Amino acid sequence: MKLHRSVYIVFLVCMAASMPHVYAQREADSILNANMTKLTQPDEIFFEAIKAKNQNDNEHAKKLFEQFVVLKPQVSTGYYELSKIYISEKKTDKAEENIKKAVAIDAGNKWYNEEYASILADQGNYLQAADIIAKLCKTEPDDEEYPKMAADYYERAQKFDTAIIYLDKALLRNGDDEDIYMRKVHLYLEMNKVDKSAEVVKQMIATDPYNGKYYKLLGDIYDNNKMSEKATALYNKAQKIIPDDPSLQLGLAEHYLKMGDTASYVANVKKVIFNKDLDAQTQLDLMGEYLQTMPNDSALRVEGLPIIRQLAGQHPTDAQVMALYGDFLDGNNKGDSAAWAYKASLEIKPADFNVWKKLFNSYTDNKGADSLIKYTEKAMRLFPNLAVISYYNGIARFSKKEYPKAIVAVKRAIDMEPETEKSAIADMYSLLADIYHANKQDDLSDNAFEQALKLDNDNSSTLNNYSYYLSERGKKLDEAEKMSKRAIEIKPTEATYLDTYGWIEYKKGNYEKARIYIQKAIDLAGANADATLYDHLGNVYYKLNDKEKAVQFWKLSKDKGTDDPQIDKKISEGKLYE
Repeated sequence: MKLHRSVYIVFLVCMAASMPHVYAQREADSILNANMTKLTQPDEIFFEAIKAKNQNDNEHAKKLFEQFVVLKPQVSTGYYELSKIYISEKKTDKAEENIKKAVAIDAGNKWYNEEYASILADQGNYLQAADIIAKLCKTEPDDEEYPKMAADYYERAQKFDTAIIYLDKALLRNGDDEDIYMRKVHLYLEMNKVDKSAEVVKQMIATDPYNGKYYKLLGDIYDNNKMSEKATALYNKAQKIIPDDPSLQLGLAEHYLKMGDTASYVANVKKVIFNKDLDAQTQLDLMGEYLQTMPNDSALRVEGLPIIRQLAGQHPTDAQVMALYGDFLDGNNKGDSAAWAYKASLEIKPADFNVWKKLFNSYTDNKGADSLIKYTEKAMRLFPNLAVISYYNGIARFSKKEYPKAIVAVKRAIDMEPETEKSAIADMYSLLADIYHANKQDDLSDNAFEQALKLDNDNSSTLNNYSYYLSERGKKLDEAEKMSKRAIEIKPTEATYLDTYGWIEYKKGNYEKARIYIQKAIDLAGANADATLYDHLGNVYYKLNDKEKAVQFWKLSKDKGTDDPQIDKKISEGKLYE
């Protein structure tokens, strides 16, 4: 008996609605061959299962499909639907069990075989999956996707030669597919067949001789495999064909960089960065690559400054360009100009907090305190819940010796910072301790340091500052000595930490030991040794009964700009005043 046409159409529509559009027709084709010749109880169960699946009730649908395959064990569609449900549940063993039953019933069904191969691949059985798709390449000669799928599975199975064969089959079916060519290039390189890889790229160039990225690809292959002469010859030839192509210019620049010809690199990278065929984002990306190739202390960073300046001139309303300009200026120790560039970027895109942080950092010296206050307060209006802004505000207030306001700002930052950010909160408590110390609130300073160390007991700066302040007051010197020693263990070449340890020894009366450590601190600091170090060493020599050297170092301390109010008396009288 024939199935009534209207009921059968409803059945097809239900099936199609339950899957992505690309598979809808495939499912319909499968159902046509299902041998369901009349509506009986199993058919009604199947309809209900499809309905449940369409409503995303997979558990109910699974139970119904399981009932269906018991009643109709020779109908493949039920096993197929079950396999898909098990895949969605990530039960690949059950999915494979059911798809194998579907394939056993209808071995020629390509959709079942596709699904079977996909399940095998998910289990890591790439070779078996590849063999299944390879058979489909024979039975479905017009399908352009099967050779690419087979190549993919063979590649994953490390069968590179076989993968190449199927990529060639794919090219026969779609000869202008760049992705296929690129996969061949990649595979030949994986096999260390450089010449074969180069031949594929030459084929690509032959099909499109005005595509600069193909020349760059071939040039990279030559350069990366110590064939620089071939790369040079290639680029010379390509420049006569497409001299203004940005990909070619970039390839040429990188070629010179790999050869160590930095002057030619800079000349060519300028061309590509300013290529009129490129948009601002691409130019930024290229500029970023340029920056990454330059070491921090390289003179080329200075030479690169005109490049980014010109780029900023081309795109003065691009926030990213101006922010990068700021980074470049900052990297060249042009802090004031960097701040200007960051502000220009924020005028265009005020919601970029990363740029705000860079602006804050450009004002963290004492001279920038007023600006730091101004811009942190402006940022607070845009980002009222970000603790770090209040933290920077506290730094600025501290620099201006506005201690009560600094304390309020840092406490606010601590309250807003998430409890999980222990390291950040530790830094905040450490700053708060510094402020309390400056404001002569010693007990509160000690408590804040203790809080900081509870959160981060190996913060060398906190250990050093806490121990130094204790030594200045002559309190808990044994504890201070332990903390100072730990700070030195963490950063043994930090001159300030060595001075702290020496000063603690001075306070404990161990003058020779103090001299050794403070002298070592001065030696490490070199020209950057500050006035305090010389003042400390002068005091040590005085205690060692060497007044001549004591005066000598006090004079050096004065020359360095010490803030010791007794320095003139110490020098003129040759006597220690503390």
